Amino acid sequence: MTLNRRRFLGTTVAAAGVLSAPMVMGQARPRVVVIGGGAGGATAARYVAKDSQGAIDVTLIEPTRRYYTCFFSNLYLGGFREMESLGHSYATLAAEYGINVVHDWATGVDRDAKTVALAGGAAVPYDRLIMSPGIDFVDGSVPGWDLSAQGVMPHAYKAGTQTELLKRQIMAMPEGGTFVMIAPPNPYRCPPGPYERISMVAHLLKANNPTAKIIIADPKEKYSKQALFEEGWNKHYGGMIERLGPDFGGGNVSVNPATMEVDIDGEVIKADVVNVIPGQKAGAICAAAGLTEGNWAPVDGHSMVSRMDENVYILGDATDQGDMPKSGFSANSQAKVAAMAVRGALTGSRVFPAKYSNTCWSLIATDDGVKVGAAYEPTDEKIASVSSFVSQTGEDAAMRKTTFEESIGWYSGITSDMFG
Repeated sequence: MTLNRRRFLGTTVAAAGVLSAPMVMGQARPRVVVIGGGAGGATAARYVAKDSQGAIDVTLIEPTRRYYTCFFSNLYLGGFREMESLGHSYATLAAEYGINVVHDWATGVDRDAKTVALAGGAAVPYDRLIMSPGIDFVDGSVPGWDLSAQGVMPHAYKAGTQTELLKRQIMAMPEGGTFVMIAPPNPYRCPPGPYERISMVAHLLKANNPTAKIIIADPKEKYSKQALFEEGWNKHYGGMIERLGPDFGGGNVSVNPATMEVDIDGEVIKADVVNVIPGQKAGAICAAAGLTEGNWAPVDGHSMVSRMDENVYILGDATDQGDMPKSGFSANSQAKVAAMAVRGALTGSRVFPAKYSNTCWSLIATDDGVKVGAAYEPTDEKIASVSSFVSQTGEDAAMRKTTFEESIGWYSGITSDMFG
């Protein structure tokens, strides 16, 4: 049965405090609450519900009714996907897996009482909590920019309206205009993401505004799949893209949204579009729950359980996840490990040793796809890479086309795995 917010709040009133009580009299099934309905949370909720065959009561808390994947959103910028093709509902999780989908914001966690507070005023009890809240931004990481400026200088690092805004801005650029990206410092969501985005922006501009310029201000010495991107940019977009790394002041940047100016190490650039991707940290609910060290949530890679609370499991981009990159693939892989561990803890079912995998595909131009990936196993200290692979420079067109087609199949597979 689906428990939407209206019904949930109505139930709260009728039950006169039943939901706010961490221990419900007569409770027949252990309760798992999942915060966040993305690649980690939706997958975890589905696997706990599916594999427990109704033995566990699963509640998924997610504020949006339709989820737009951040992965593949760059392809929307490049004109290879429609935004609606990136949107997914929670209807199947509710109807076919019996998951209570609550559309509300989780605002706090009482770890002693084992309850999750919602913006609507309810408190949801749990026996085990799975958190997959994604990222938030580090205040002040780009001087001059904060969330109040996202309508002028969008980050577009949470897919949906921000992505649509960025594309409208790019399409409205004057002939020969300037696009500037402020790239984030490590670690951040999707290591190849900013550079695939540059490829897609260049693809769009080459077709509509071929004399436009793209500048990347980047604080990092190097970045994921750098040789592959540089080869592709030279091949498809020669002279259009200029990257300023830290040796050219790319790490000393401030912006002025009021004037659309970017100061790169003392040189002020007047831009037509500025895409600011700030420094990142775990979703705010993790810090509010007291489950972070620095910017991220530490976890035990054997099960994804928090190192600070044995009743809380944390997944995906919010975690300090050792060698794994912050990606949708990683979150989906971690969710299955956590779901198995939670089910074992609550029902006594068998728990197998954790194994993880990840692949990140990037599209550089039409039918020109590249990838990087690895397999991982947990150690007592971290999730460690045990083998890896990456596309090679100089690959022929057939191989690149096959790689892109592989990514299309992966998208179909992972979204089915997330949402049923």
